[in-house]
Amino acid sequence: MGCGSSIAKKHRGSDKAIKAAMIIQNWYRSYSARLKVRQRYALTIFQSIEYANEQGQMQLSSFFTFMLENYAKANEKERELVTRIFCNDLQEKDREDYVKMINVPESYTGPRLQFPLTFTDIDLLIEGFKQQKILHAHYVLAVLFEAKKVLMQMPNVSHIKTFPTREITVCGDLHGKLDDLFLIFYKNGLPSEENPYVFNGDFVDRGRNSIEILMILLVTLLVYPNDLHLNRGNHEDFLMNLRYGFTKEIMTKYKLYGGKILKILEEVYTWLPIATVVDNEILILHGGLSESTDLNLLHRIERQKMKSVLIPPISSDENAMINLRKNKGGVRKGMTSVALSEQLLQHEWEQLVDILWSDPRGKRGCYPNKSRGGGCYFGPDVTSKILNKYHLKLLVRSHECKPEGYEVCHDGKVITVFSASNYYEEGSNRGAYIKLRHCMGPRFIQYQVTKSTCPRTLYQRVNTIEGSAIRMLKERMIARKTDLVHAFEAHDHTKSGKVSLGQWAFSMESVMELNLPWRSLSAHLVNTDKDGKINYMSSFEDVLIQKPVKEVQSSIIETLCRYRSDLKIIFNVIDTDQSGLISVEEFRDMWKLFKTHYSVHVDDSQVDDLANKMDLNKDGSIDFNEFLKAFHVVHKLDTQ
Repeated sequence: MGCGSSIAKKHRGSDKAIKAAMIIQNWYRSYSARLKVRQRYALTIFQSIEYANEQGQMQLSSFFTFMLENYAKANEKERELVTRIFCNDLQEKDREDYVKMINVPESYTGPRLQFPLTFTDIDLLIEGFKQQKILHAHYVLAVLFEAKKVLMQMPNVSHIKTFPTREITVCGDLHGKLDDLFLIFYKNGLPSEENPYVFNGDFVDRGRNSIEILMILLVTLLVYPNDLHLNRGNHEDFLMNLRYGFTKEIMTKYKLYGGKILKILEEVYTWLPIATVVDNEILILHGGLSESTDLNLLHRIERQKMKSVLIPPISSDENAMINLRKNKGGVRKGMTSVALSEQLLQHEWEQLVDILWSDPRGKRGCYPNKSRGGGCYFGPDVTSKILNKYHLKLLVRSHECKPEGYEVCHDGKVITVFSASNYYEEGSNRGAYIKLRHCMGPRFIQYQVTKSTCPRTLYQRVNTIEGSAIRMLKERMIARKTDLVHAFEAHDHTKSGKVSLGQWAFSMESVMELNLPWRSLSAHLVNTDKDGKINYMSSFEDVLIQKPVKEVQSSIIETLCRYRSDLKIIFNVIDTDQSGLISVEEFRDMWKLFKTHYSVHVDDSQVDDLANKMDLNKDGSIDFNEFLKAFHVVHKLDTQ
């Protein structure tokens, strides 16, 4: 009896322990799931804002085309500006003009490269960059000139093969994140004849070390031209660099010679190949496809004419090109042979835009990529059609950040690979690369760079990511405050300062156009009363735009804050001598063009008055970087 009673008690005790373990396990699963949902919402915010910025960049490109049409009969100075924007006019110079006149002082402690380059120089460069050394401008220019010569000999589409004993590694976007490149090389080995790589574009912008990544890749290309393959991405474009940081990085690190580096970089970009085909089965390109993608044409296009993929190419016959644009690229009776050739060039440009900017989606067909403003969305039927047409089996592309570093879609026929971990914020995503082997399926290797000595919990990581995303979203909201308040007030018939959750969410989407789950995000953005009504002015309680001049109207301040990045790019292009100054008259003229194209409803006299007040020393010039920096968003909690 006593023995049986003891066994029964033990059974009851173990049952309780199992039930307790199951309760804890279920709780933790639910807790983790909620954190994952928060993380997914935060990533959605980051991505929506990123694509909205790219949409703004495409709108800016159409503004430059608008400038061309309005400056066609301009004076000589303005024509020089048009040439600067549209024409690939860098004259060939002897290396002595750019390189040999730049002496490397004995005090320089960074990597010293020896031409012709060998694998030793790759090691020197990597070790120097690990010690945070800056490569001297003499070597940067020498590498760019030598790389351009090699790239000029390469086809638009590289064809390479795997072997049973030799895999090919494919890396996606790196975006200036040098630690990710170091980690890839640590895990996978340096490029060599036995260890070939394909880097699928977007080496630069956003991160702090774009020039270091570019130098490592180009030096390796010079040492192993048959074993390192570089595809052009949508960020290998001087207009994208103006917005997303690479231009600023160059001018900061190479103050004296930055302008020369940027000039030759523009040409290097144009000579980068646009795709790679592996084993005649796998197509690797940066963005994606459209239903009109013609791989035969892509083999033949004159890629060097595409200085910026954001702007249609211009010919020596300006009038013919302007008329062609006005005719939307269509053939018209009586067209000259020049105009017909320009029509072909326009078609080639459109093909390249699709290749660099498009994204896959689950919906069938091909339709405009409204999120980015360029390229298209292509469905699984488009993928199958293009792959079958050219006897291919797989498309490998990059261009999109994925939480796990890669994603497979379209019935396994499309792979997205993204190699910049922590792209939006530390912990936001993993990076990955792909290993392709002869007659075998692709292998995925994931990683995540961390500088933390003590790993953070999932809760801490999600809090950081979510906080950064909400902060970024509030900055966009304050730049549209006037429009948002008007939208809220249209629903607030009693002028109570409150609207329903549905009305608030509808107003947010109609003004912001970010396609976000506003109802779910409301808890982070506004205050709600006990009846579930939204106090819509609480959206702006903890942020404001700093006013450089108190008398200026809020609507002007919001407009300048909203278009600050666009205006900065335009002013940088106008500032041909890179002094950081433009005349008040140039500011006025450009503003009038900008206002017309962007349909901005701001009185010219108010902008004139603001420009005059920002001419602090009354010499007729404005420091436009300081001018635009003045319109920044202040987070009140930071100041407290």
